[in-house]
Amino acid sequence: MLNPFRLWQGFLARPNDDSIKVFGVAILVAMISAIFVSTAAVALKPLQDAHLEAERAARMAQMLDTLPGMREVMEEAGVDTLETRVVELATGAFATNIDPADYDLEAATGDPEQSTAIPPDVDVAGLRRRANHAPVHLLERDGTLLLIVLPVEGTGYQSTIRAMLALEPDLNTIAALTITEQGETPGIGARVEDPAWLALWPGTQVADENGNIVISVVRGTATGPYEVDAISGATVTSNGVANMLRYWLGDHGYGPFLDRLATEGL
Repeated sequence: MLNPFRLWQGFLARPNDDSIKVFGVAILVAMISAIFVSTAAVALKPLQDAHLEAERAARMAQMLDTLPGMREVMEEAGVDTLETRVVELATGAFATNIDPADYDLEAATGDPEQSTAIPPDVDVAGLRRRANHAPVHLLERDGTLLLIVLPVEGTGYQSTIRAMLALEPDLNTIAALTITEQGETPGIGARVEDPAWLALWPGTQVADENGNIVISVVRGTATGPYEVDAISGATVTSNGVANMLRYWLGDHGYGPFLDRLATEGL
């Protein structure tokens, strides 16, 4: 019968330059390191998630502060935050059976039972899948919509870019855009978070008079109501942001919800 203790003693007794001992020690170190890393990742995930959520909330608050008079309007309405509701993207209807506080958009996107494959011909954002439901953030007063904020995401040059898009009550004018997560090239594509570039988006129109989503970024200087200057040296990242908005505001994204909101109201 094999004695594990004797086997271990025999292993340790081998010369340090013995190939079996070198290979065995390398495997042991790798296994122990993997256990420590896995344990730390599991233990720290709740803290990481809480940190990300706090950062998103802080960026949402910062975005609201950039909108002239928005805080005063919120004070008049007696609220200090926007109301969050969950929307069924396919129909544009509010989902009455999902608690916004418990809904995890990223988890739903990765779950085949809670998500939908995006047809390649409409996947301009390069996402491949999107969740069947999505949260929307609303500010209303006396039944009148004052602001709507939509979470959006898309593929940039080397990362997934996540953002919050605020639309004015006409549902066609950008009120603000803030980036909540990105991993683009530092000093180049990462400038999508530059306040000066984000300040170019408010007032930009999303769709033309026929309802076609035509918002875009252009090299040089924007000349039309649907255009925003691209980031110099980061054309792919800039186009990624524009494509992200074009997808999410289209028929496969929030389009059905925005159409329903325009015709039926809240």
